[in-house]
Amino acid sequence: MNFQTIREQFPALREKTFLDAACVSIAPRSAVAAIEQFLERALTCPEASATLNHIAMDDQRSAARPLVARLVNAREDEIALVESTSQGLAIAAQAVPLAPGDEVLLGAPEFMQVAVPWCQLRERAGITLTEVPHRDGRLLVDDFAARMGPRTRLVVASSVQWSHGYRMDMAALSALCRESGVWLVVDAIQQLGAVPFDVHATPVDLLACGGHKWLNAPFGCGFLYIRRERLAELRPPIAGYLAVETPTGGWGKYFQTPSITPIQDYRFVDAARRYEAGGTANYPGAIGMAASVRMMLELGQERIAERIWTLGDKLIAGLDRLGVQVVTPRERAERAGIVTFSLGAPEHNVALIEHLLARRVLVSVRYTAGVGGVRVACHFFNNEDDIAELLEGVWEFLRGTSERPPARP
Repeated sequence: MNFQTIREQFPALREKTFLDAACVSIAPRSAVAAIEQFLERALTCPEASATLNHIAMDDQRSAARPLVARLVNAREDEIALVESTSQGLAIAAQAVPLAPGDEVLLGAPEFMQVAVPWCQLRERAGITLTEVPHRDGRLLVDDFAARMGPRTRLVVASSVQWSHGYRMDMAALSALCRESGVWLVVDAIQQLGAVPFDVHATPVDLLACGGHKWLNAPFGCGFLYIRRERLAELRPPIAGYLAVETPTGGWGKYFQTPSITPIQDYRFVDAARRYEAGGTANYPGAIGMAASVRMMLELGQERIAERIWTLGDKLIAGLDRLGVQVVTPRERAERAGIVTFSLGAPEHNVALIEHLLARRVLVSVRYTAGVGGVRVACHFFNNEDDIAELLEGVWEFLRGTSERPPARP
């Protein structure tokens, strides 16, 4: 499998120039095929009994855990399958032990869901939220350090900012939090699938990632990583029965035992999956995400990152030729797959994407804390022709709106 043939997995690319994985990405054929195979199971019940078919469904879903564990260099028992980044962050907010007066730090340009759970805890539990300002879109670790005090208990941060693609120095933020005894919760949805994140090399306490963006799995499933050493310190959830340790002989035999009673001292699994729904869950979502992640692991995360950075370099160079302001930092160390640029006024950027969408070039406009513009998401399935088509569309728009249009890119 290589980048020349990979586009065959994404038939949507035949009809449009898709550069918006940072919003909701398109799925590969392999993920759709895996879900179709599961749906055939649901349609026909190929096992000898419904119980065995249910167990087989659970096994298919569980196959996603070791794959996403490989994605972040974690252990399988550190992975919980969740619905989305939002659900993962909500679980983190409920699980991390915080007391009234404890402080949570987060950056000014963050996506709203990074803040929403902690805003609710501010009302319910009396915690304090402190916003760390940005410097021209950058969130610097020194600014987090300057705001840490004796009541600071937790930092929540996106590894890559959603509106303009700034990639934080997570190694330095991790070191700061460990030295200060502060919890670190990470939203990695705008990084994973584009640029690797190794939770062993860069320790974090919890990391949430939905599948619907750079993992190319828009099926309502993602994952939550919980560092093994922190698991015992978390508040346990009100879990479902599948978070109970599997009885000897399995659930099929257990449910055939006349002496079982519902009220007993249950023993729960000592693993991150205790924080899953705990019952019948989103089988198709997990199966589709597993297939997409498997494809990425086969391609190689480092190869994918190099491909994405190279396309980003070409896009930035083309925007420079057009005289357009690039908002995203240019250095690879400070970006992943997002490249945001601006024509100045927000209404100009909105008018531009309307022009691009009419050309079937899919991008977005995103802002937060005064930072943003036209957001382009170059993924591994894109190629140089996609970048050229986007630049041609920008040039065409500028030609029609500027007194001094730039030279053709």
